[in-house]
Amino acid sequence: MQAIVATDRAAGVAGLSLADVAYPHAAENDVIVRVHAAGFTPGELDWPATWTDRAGRDRSPSVPGHEVSGVVAELGYGTTGLTLGQRVFGMTDWARNGSLAEYVAVEARNLAPLSADVDHTVAAALPISGLTAWQGLFAHARLVAGQTVVIHGAAGAVGCLAVQLAHEAGARVIGSGRTEHRDTILGLGAAEFLDLQQDRLEDVGQVDVVFDVIGGELLDRSAPLVRPGGALVSIAEPPRVRPADAQTIFFVVEPDRSGLAVLERRLREGRLRPILGATCLLAEVPTAFDPARRSHGKTVVVVAD
Repeated sequence: MQAIVATDRAAGVAGLSLADVAYPHAAENDVIVRVHAAGFTPGELDWPATWTDRAGRDRSPSVPGHEVSGVVAELGYGTTGLTLGQRVFGMTDWARNGSLAEYVAVEARNLAPLSADVDHTVAAALPISGLTAWQGLFAHARLVAGQTVVIHGAAGAVGCLAVQLAHEAGARVIGSGRTEHRDTILGLGAAEFLDLQQDRLEDVGQVDVVFDVIGGELLDRSAPLVRPGGALVSIAEPPRVRPADAQTIFFVVEPDRSGLAVLERRLREGRLRPILGATCLLAEVPTAFDPARRSHGKTVVVVAD
């Protein structure tokens, strides 16, 4: 089969190429998914698991991509809960070959059924970003109706979904971003827009939750905003500055079939929508993810019709 392979860690996306690779093996409790659409984050090329297995052994050339939408093509021994020909979407394992391929092996528990009326291209944009937003807001920050949350990077892949989920939960959302993203962020349900290029972060006042996807100085300056009993949550790095009498949380998203099902239902009912950018074919991946060519929104790789 054909897949995108990464062979040179230092080269970034320029080191990606289309190649013929072996068809994946379905281990116990695996399924083989015929990939229809895939999500890819260029930052994966800096993750240790892209280049080494869990024992620390080199596994390059590796196939990146950890978001997938497709159809079950094969069931591994002992696999239950899914059937041949079923439409599914979800996350692939960090330390195994991923979804930028015609077929991928995935643990069945990391996939959820996908309704016939949800396009594979849309579904492939949801697993990592959607679960990250859901887990950050509700599993870690324990956001509830009536609270106020600041969401940094609110027009990004994670941030745009976090704004919608927080708004639907009854929270008051302050979304931060660049000037040109104001209308997008307010249109997603944010009550206020914080212009990171013009507004003073300190003027926001105290809030119950800060959900950060950017890190660095912005994360440091956000700590004093969190009122006692609140939470400062980041997916970028562990917070260095601790708010007084509040939680600080750094986390990496975890696969969750029930969480995927919750997100899929909202997507199907029109209550949640990722911001999609360009689509590209498998062979176009090295060019499409060149930083000089990237457009706003999630770029999705279309692998099969």
